[in-house]
Amino acid sequence: MDYATSYLEKIVKIKVDRPLGTKHPKWDYIYPINYGFVPNTKAPDGCEIDAYILGVEEPLEEFTGKCIAVIHRTNDEDDKLIIVAENVSFSDEEIKKLTEFQEKFFESKIIRTKY
Repeated sequence: MDYATSYLEKIVKIKVDRPLGTKHPKWDYIYPINYGFVPNTKAPDGCEIDAYILGVEEPLEEFTGKCIAVIHRTNDEDDKLIIVAENVSFSDEEIKKLTEFQEKFFESKIIRTKY
């Protein structure tokens, strides 16, 4: 979890590999938000650190924004950053609703401050 919470309140550049409106390559759902990763990083699952981009209503290739929260999966080793434009905020309830399309398959909690 420390690998993800170290990004809280920081400006982060995200490479979007699953833009809004695209189909998941393995599962049967469409991304209702932009989803990507922090280039040149490594999460415990061996892949780059993943991120949800909230508040942008068009497909993106990349995005630079602020990490306002982390979705910490308690039954998986794949925490997700929540990235937004600077000076934009979302409540925990809004984050849960916007990421539910994928997070409904996992147990998780939203973290806002570093441990």
